[in-house]
Amino acid sequence: MGAFLALASAACYGLVDFAGGVLSRRAHFAVVTFLGQLGGLLFAGAAALAVPAHAVRSADLLWGALSGAGSAVAMHFLNRGLSRGAMSVVVPVSAVTGVALSVVCGVLFLGDRPSPLAWLGICVTVPALWLVAGGGATGGSGRLPADGLTASVGVAVQYLGLAQADPASGLWPVAAGRLAAVLLLLPGMRRHAADIRDAGRPALTVLTGAGAALALILYLWATRQQILSVAVVLASLYPAVPTVLGLAVLHERVTRAQAAGLAGAAAAVVLLSLG
Repeated sequence: MGAFLALASAACYGLVDFAGGVLSRRAHFAVVTFLGQLGGLLFAGAAALAVPAHAVRSADLLWGALSGAGSAVAMHFLNRGLSRGAMSVVVPVSAVTGVALSVVCGVLFLGDRPSPLAWLGICVTVPALWLVAGGGATGGSGRLPADGLTASVGVAVQYLGLAQADPASGLWPVAAGRLAAVLLLLPGMRRHAADIRDAGRPALTVLTGAGAALALILYLWATRQQILSVAVVLASLYPAVPTVLGLAVLHERVTRAQAAGLAGAAAAVVLLSLG
């Protein structure tokens, strides 16, 4: 069940990234990021009220807030990259360092002990995601990998922070994270007030944020049934979704490296699920 929840999280995040990328080409990326986090706060708050929590400690809320800060950084730079580059390059690059950092921290500091099959899946995942990214191709803009790699650090903080919250806290750490993200991004909205009013589809942007919050909730549940390093790797396979959609819907061209990377990602799913 833990593997299924992590993959469901990846699917949700993939759809959200695709939608966010499309919206970031129609409205300012900072507005898309802020409205998305606002939608996530509304959804996470409602979900936290609906799901029982036996004991919510201040430490759980602080871990959630740290996760939210990572999410704000991740989505800001991811949407900035998506607003000016191919999804099939920016999104996979954002996942590579996030996977590596999360797995290393899980093994070195949190006592994770992946099985041999899981280790093989982890080792396959990083090069697979890099190949999906076109082997580091930038499409003519050296800023794209920089945006993606900065976003990946935020992804790692988001995943690692949220996983430290006690299960007894229910979904309140997710809600605390969305609140922290909104507060962190709010000062920057002063100079984008006109962009918020002119945003073509603000309701749709808010809805994508709700989808991202759902993805985090699924990931949180996955970490409670699966070791962190495996849950993170499975959840981090989300780039396959916007990459495939970018190729199919936006007619971005697939390379042999990307095709090999997608095949490697599929193999990693099987290995991690069996492990």
